[in-house]
Amino acid sequence: MLPGGVNSPVRAMRAIGRDPLFIARGVGAEIVDADGASYIDYVCSWGALIAGHAHPAVLEAVSVAAARGTTFGAPTEGEVSLAEAVAARVPGVAMLRMTSSGTEAAMTAIRIARASTARERIVKFAGAYHGHSDGLLAAAGSGVATAGIPASLGVPAAVAAATIVVPWNDRAALEAATALEDPPAAIIAEPYPANMGLVPPQPGFLEFLRERADACGAVLILDEVISGFRVARGGASEASGVSGDLVVLGKVFGGGLPAAAVGGSRALMELLAPVGAVYQAGTLSGNPLAVAAGLATLELLDDAAYARLESATRTLAEGIAAAAGGREVSLSWLPGLLTVFFCASPPRDFAEAARCDTAAFGAWCRALLERGVYPPPSQFEAWFPSLAHTDAQIEQTIEAARGAFEAIS
Repeated sequence: MLPGGVNSPVRAMRAIGRDPLFIARGVGAEIVDADGASYIDYVCSWGALIAGHAHPAVLEAVSVAAARGTTFGAPTEGEVSLAEAVAARVPGVAMLRMTSSGTEAAMTAIRIARASTARERIVKFAGAYHGHSDGLLAAAGSGVATAGIPASLGVPAAVAAATIVVPWNDRAALEAATALEDPPAAIIAEPYPANMGLVPPQPGFLEFLRERADACGAVLILDEVISGFRVARGGASEASGVSGDLVVLGKVFGGGLPAAAVGGSRALMELLAPVGAVYQAGTLSGNPLAVAAGLATLELLDDAAYARLESATRTLAEGIAAAAGGREVSLSWLPGLLTVFFCASPPRDFAEAARCDTAAFGAWCRALLERGVYPPPSQFEAWFPSLAHTDAQIEQTIEAARGAFEAIS
């Protein structure tokens, strides 16, 4: 009834050589599949559930909102409250336009950039994933990389030609791409890329992005669908000190319900209809249930929450590294994010990530599942430790990782 049995490709688990699990329920950091087997969950709906499954405060907020009505297709106070909460956290965001998915938000950001610059071409980085709109699927990461598809059938050649793809962390390539006679409308980047596995920027590279965008008059779009509200209260924009002209948000923003947004300066955001001539619309944009879940989640994310998230991620990363026992395994991590790479040192770009031993990674993931740990089923995805993961669950995960390493030896 569903193509490949799933509604999003990476869920099929083909990259690790097994059939997908069908999930029946979840609470905290644990999920239970349709057969009754339980797992410590490090997918957490691909990062949306920073507070874990079925958090009482989020459930209460959604329940109260649902009792008033599930959707109106009209403005609500909650939308304004969520926009104000985001503006108070994320540097450079004065206004917000909400959508139902990160794909829509990134697509809208590109449209704003093209309108504001009267240019067409955009620069993106190989291995970065900004949703499945036509122009952004060139050399994409996430599920596209997992399936080994460099682009998608059905994307017009003329659309793909308007996207310039350069290697992540490559200053010379970025400078060349932004020094053309026909400069780009936008540079779009995940500030902490997590769709080729977690591959952080080299020191000074985000500052160089900002410099190049300013030099060529391009709009700098930071795609913080993953990093937003996860790596810090104000996301990567706060953690790195580098702000985009536009910021794309999702996942944590919706608290586990379908919601995303693009935000930026008043001048850029007021290019959108009904104020300006850049058209964007969505029947369920700013859905009251999703807004309630997002607000409830952001209220949980205080200084103590981020200290806990960093401590838990550090313990998990260091424990898995020790459990590897000298095998050719490396880790990259940030608060709430980590990737286990089956290669000698952490990759610096997508090409290096693609050379890691994905067969060994797949075998290790299967062994983890046998030991009650649910990892992201692809070398090109990140683990998502949450506030719900207990010390005991983290220690259990480290022991499972040790057993899995031994099993595949």
